[in-house]
Amino acid sequence: MKAVAPGKLILTGEHAVVYGKPAIAMAVDRSAQSIIVPGGAHDEISFEMQDFSQQESFTVRALRELKNRVMKNYRLFLEGRLGIREVLYKPVELFQFAFITILDGLHLKVADGFKIQLRSNIPIGCGMGSSAATVLSTLRAIGHYFRVDFRPEWYQAYSLETENLQHGHASGVDTYISLHGGCARFQEGQAEKIPLPRMPMHLINTGTPLTTTGECVTHVRERFSQSRIWEDFEAITRAMEIALARNDTEEIQRLIRENHRLLSEIGVVPQKVGGFVAEVEKWGAAAKICGAGATAGDNAGIVLVCAEKAPKELCDRYGYELMSVRGEPLGARIVG
Repeated sequence: MKAVAPGKLILTGEHAVVYGKPAIAMAVDRSAQSIIVPGGAHDEISFEMQDFSQQESFTVRALRELKNRVMKNYRLFLEGRLGIREVLYKPVELFQFAFITILDGLHLKVADGFKIQLRSNIPIGCGMGSSAATVLSTLRAIGHYFRVDFRPEWYQAYSLETENLQHGHASGVDTYISLHGGCARFQEGQAEKIPLPRMPMHLINTGTPLTTTGECVTHVRERFSQSRIWEDFEAITRAMEIALARNDTEEIQRLIRENHRLLSEIGVVPQKVGGFVAEVEKWGAAAKICGAGATAGDNAGIVLVCAEKAPKELCDRYGYELMSVRGEPLGARIVG
């Protein structure tokens, strides 16, 4: 029993989407997968994170206790008494919470134990929606295992509730794109499908940021929540939708450069990454971060480069990983 869910890229509108402005995001051909293997002790669920060689087993009762503790921590976060990093004690708790939430939400009963194997080739913590994809692949596998009719709104709601534990106030972009695939303009919880971009793209992994998405969002909110800069982000997103429809690479590159300048202005582009982007622009191309970025350290996760030729030599000089990427039309699904 295997389910997969794709990662995502935000082409324009990151951070602005939190303030009700539009963003354009697309699914990519990197994915998380969850495999359910029957067997094990009665009423015991094992979670195996294969990329980290970690495995833990819990009874359903223990998972409910974990859920109650995590929800209490999240309420403390909302009251400003706890940092978002303190809501979860370790990453695997995100998927354990997702499991027990859908189990209780759909009134499912565990008759026999089983193992959930989690694996992903999406860079973690780099703005590509790794956690949302893993959560959705887990939810999709569980739904199929228990023979529950697939209703997208259920999975969207359960995934978003889980994502909030990591990001504080998730915009819903990661969840929607991973669930449905393709490309969409997203605003205030509503999405409108648009064609997948045909522009030449390369991904650069600058490394996992020191700050989480939740911490970046909080940092920006404290300084720019009432700023008119979000209207500038909105203008770029609306112009980008037109440029993508026309496959106007020159205009797309111009808008990416403008988007980068706005991200730099709100303080989420580290100096080293900004230097890399500046060199890409001198080279005649365009680049920008594709996630929350970072408010400390040198790393900013994934940078999108729009250019015919991949900047391999420049990546080598900066010590960055160059990755290939293509759009993914399909969302979370059962594959075996």
